[in-house]
Amino acid sequence: MAKTEHYYTKLVPGNFYHVYNRSISEQWLFNSDANCAFFLRKMDFYLSPVLDLYAWCLMRNHFHLLVRIKEAKDDPIDIVEDIHLRFRKLFQAYAVSFNLQEGRHGALFQKPFKRVHVDSPDYFTQMVYYIHANPARHGVSKDFRKYKWSSYRGFLDSKQTKLRKQEVLDWFGGLD
Repeated sequence: MAKTEHYYTKLVPGNFYHVYNRSISEQWLFNSDANCAFFLRKMDFYLSPVLDLYAWCLMRNHFHLLVRIKEAKDDPIDIVEDIHLRFRKLFQAYAVSFNLQEGRHGALFQKPFKRVHVDSPDYFTQMVYYIHANPARHGVSKDFRKYKWSSYRGFLDSKQTKLRKQEVLDWFGGLD
């Protein structure tokens, strides 16, 4: 269960956050690989302009992100409001598509999304591990390194993505 402060943590440009959310009633958010891929595309479309992505994991009924809010070029309050709007649009766009696919209607994600300020280097390290180990923690995969829907495998791949993988690899002293 999320702590109350995780619902109201103020987003500040330049800071890191663990952002997570789950479905209402613990129903599945992702029924297929296509659902996961679609969510990632929508996430990139809506969120890349306002945040940098350092780690992610999609589970059946929830997701985790480790992000850094981009520095505000104008008013920092405007970028924070824009971030909330962009998350809302991401959740709405995904829910509309998922509802059409599944023949359902109504809300899919809990409101508001949860976020925790990652306020130290040790906490950053813990969050990268926690996010990637989530499939093993929930019994979805015995070996989190083989789980398809997390950024862990992306760190091993030479394919270019918007994931800030070189920064994370440097943080951990390289690929080894």
